This record gives sequence, C-alpha cells and structure tokens, in this order.
Amino acid sequence: MPLISLRQFIKKGFIVTNILVAILFLLGCYAKWFDPTHWWFIGLFTLSAVYLFFILFVFFIFWLFVEPGLSLIFFVVIILSWQPIQNIIPFRSSSSFTIKRQPNTLRIMSWNVAQFNILEDKKHPEVRKQMLALINRYKPDIACFQEMVAGDKSVDLNTPYYHKYRFYPLSGFVDSLHFPNYFYGYNYKEDFLDSQHFGILILSKYELINRHAVMKYPYDYNSIFQYADMVKDGDTFRIFNVHLQSLKFTPVNLNYIDSPSLESKEDIEKSQSVIGKIKIGFLKRKAQADLVREEMDSSPYPIILCGDFNDVPNSYAYSTIGRGLQNAFVEKGSGIGRTFSGISSTLRIDNIFLDDDFTVEQFTKINRKLSDHYPVITDVQLKPEAR
Repeated sequence: MPLISLRQFIKKGFIVTNILVAILFLLGCYAKWFDPTHWWFIGLFTLSAVYLFFILFVFFIFWLFVEPGLSLIFFVVIILSWQPIQNIIPFRSSSSFTIKRQPNTLRIMSWNVAQFNILEDKKHPEVRKQMLALINRYKPDIACFQEMVAGDKSVDLNTPYYHKYRFYPLSGFVDSLHFPNYFYGYNYKEDFLDSQHFGILILSKYELINRHAVMKYPYDYNSIFQYADMVKDGDTFRIFNVHLQSLKFTPVNLNYIDSPSLESKEDIEKSQSVIGKIKIGFLKRKAQADLVREEMDSSPYPIILCGDFNDVPNSYAYSTIGRGLQNAFVEKGSGIGRTFSGISSTLRIDNIFLDDDFTVEQFTKINRKLSDHYPVITDVQLKPEAR
C-alpha cells in the first residue's frame, strides 16, 4: 500500500473512532430518553461517560496539531451535551464549606453508613465512634442514612450472634446524635443477624409527621423507600430517603473488574456474571425510580430527597428522580465529586435533590473513608417568596 494511502487510511480510522466515541458519549448523556427495559446497555455508556469525555478531549488536542478543522467534533459534542456535562462535572474550580452555618439555613446530610461497621465493631470500635463524632461535628438538621442497622431494643444475650458481633438499639444512635425525631424504615424479610433491622433512617431536629414507608414486591431491601413530612417555622417539607438497587458484586466480580480478561472459559463466565448483574441493576433501578417519582409527583409540599442511587448522573434513575429538582452538588460542588470509594474514581452515586423553592448555599463531600461511601452535606435556605 502506498505511503499516502496508508496515511489516509489511518486518518479515516481516527475520524471514525472519534465520531464513534462522540456518539457513545452522547448516548450516555441522554440515557434518560431510553427505557432500560429495552435499552439497558446504554447505561454502560453513562457509567463510562467520564472516560469517554477524556478520550474526546485527547482527540481534540490531537486534531489541533494534525487537522484543526476536525477539532470541531469536540465543540459540537460540547454544545449538544452542555447540560448533561454540568451534571457530571460542574464548571467550578473549587468550592468552600464553612462548618458554622449562616442564620436561617437548613443543613442536610446524606450518607450510606454501611451498617456503622457492625460486622467489625468488636475489632474496630473506633470506626463507629468516629462516624458518630463526624455527624455531631457538622450538626445536620436532617440526616438520611442508608444501610442502617439497629434494633428496636437491646439484644437478648442469648442471641446466637451476640458473642461475635456488637448490637445497638436505635435509641442509642438517636441519643448519641441528639435528634429528637426520627423514622426508621425496614421490612422484617431483611432482618440482620436475627435481631437487628436493616433499613433506611431519617433523623430530624424538627417535628416529623405523616411518616410513610413504601414497599413493593419482592419486598427486598432496595424495594423500600421512605418519606416523612417535616414542619419548621410553620413550613412543611417532604423528605424522601431512597436506596436504589446495588450491583451486588462479589469479591470475585470486583477482582475481575480490576483485571478483566477473556483468555479462558472461566474468564468469559466471570464477564457474563458481571454484565448480568449490571443488567439486573439497571432494570430494577428503573422500576424503583419510577415508583419514587410517582410518590414525588403526589407530594403537596416542597421536596428534599436524599439517597444512594447506585447510579451515576444522567442515568435513567438519576434523571427520573431528579426531574424538576436541583442537585446540591451541581449547584455548589466542584470536580467529579466521587462518593463511592470502590470500583472506579468517577462514581458519584449519592445525591441530595431539592425543590426550586430552596437556594443551595454551600455543599461538601467529606473525604473520610469510614464507610465505603463518603457523606455529602448541603446548607439550603427557603426562598422568601416560597414561604
């Protein structure tokens, strides 16, 4: 093949690859348009959107030196995906957070507390104490916890697991955190170690009324979410706490993700297991997000929604639940905002959404690895015209 023809062939290959990456990125940005029941695999492009964007940027730099006109591909993609890109990476160099809040603000925390380390509590009791101290340091008015484990009362010393694990009654957590009002949502199918409930918890410094847990078949942990109405200074807000379907990766799955291969039959089986769990996750989160949205649409009050979505910005679940609401991170956060410490450095899966009746004053993610999730906190203020 002549040298000129070879160069043309390579150039066309780069162009086609650049356009293909651009299409996959745009599909990932607008996954909300595709029903996961039939198009679940588009969620894969949403999960990899940050990496696809990085590849597009590399192509942009490459074309600037080789063929400047083709750098327009990058600008076209930016124009077409401007809003979804801001959901992924807000164009803000940094964000500050002051622990001492401004008057008349409401401080909200959301945290997947990973059972407050109950399985390792006898070996490492300091973790639970550090988690409680962190919460008390920031003094949220509302705290929404996912993967909460506690009992309704002290544990019988004869319980089979007592000598292996420590157990804590819910009252102990509430008293330690100085919250006068709370709502613990769980179902008995998911009881933990025979004597503790495994669920989600709303804590509030203000009165809670109309507590409600929503469950749907098959009534497993992620099939339940909760809401309660909070009354503050004559205003009422509806607080939602959700924990959508996790991927349920095993250590074998995680090891394969770290070192993927298709060299053997065993490797292929491992890849199929990972993909199968990803598919199930997308399908279940679709159903759960639709149910949450249905309840949100019937709310007579401004909404505050916290939760572990187990899905990234611009996904179907994120977009369905977040429709018409502000995301505290997008409003005041910076960078990628990773909230999950495992698998990938790009997973921002924990969110605080707010009605437009609120102004987001500040936001922070606390980079302390006490759980496998990082807590997120925001200060908000009700707009005068919304009172």
